[in-house]
Amino acid sequence: MARYVGSVCRMCRREGLKLFLKGERCFSEKCAFDRRPYAPGQHGQARAKQSDYREQLREKQKVKRIYGLLERQFRLFFSRAERMRGVTGENLLSLLERRLDSTVFRLGLAASRIEARQLVRHNHFTVNGKKVNIPSYLVKAGDEIEVKERSRKVAKISSAMEASDRRGRVTWLELDKKAFKGVVKGLPVREELTLPINEQLIVELYSK
Repeated sequence: MARYVGSVCRMCRREGLKLFLKGERCFSEKCAFDRRPYAPGQHGQARAKQSDYREQLREKQKVKRIYGLLERQFRLFFSRAERMRGVTGENLLSLLERRLDSTVFRLGLAASRIEARQLVRHNHFTVNGKKVNIPSYLVKAGDEIEVKERSRKVAKISSAMEASDRRGRVTWLELDKKAFKGVVKGLPVREELTLPINEQLIVELYSK
């Protein structure tokens, strides 16, 4: 499967927004966006021409980069959101938040979604007692996500749990730190997505 292997800090600079893609580094003085808060490349500091299409495209690219998806994966999630009842844009964000890698990150078991995807791939978690190593697996209300016994001493997981309070909690998830277990209490709530996302622009882009 194709994947992005370049600098993730360039993504933040391109979107003009700190996307918190590198965990604790994003809170430190080493953050590339804090040092160079303009687009990468030779013409990064030039004024870009504004248009409705550009605004819609940048919004889509921003959300894709936050959740670490390529175009085909993102389009599949959008198609599924369209078929669901309710508002398409909110359905899309709910589906993205319900991905296992995103849920692991939201629980505080990984420092970033990139790290969460790697940990899921390496078989460190179970869902309802069964091994799941597919980052795009969609959790549902009532699911229990647990760190495997042999994985509870993994440094990345331990350090992420210690620093998880900085990111805050979401009401639809509950974490038991002592048991290394999280519970999905309900579906993601749109109001708890703290990054500035205008999902309606994505709907308008794909509706053309």
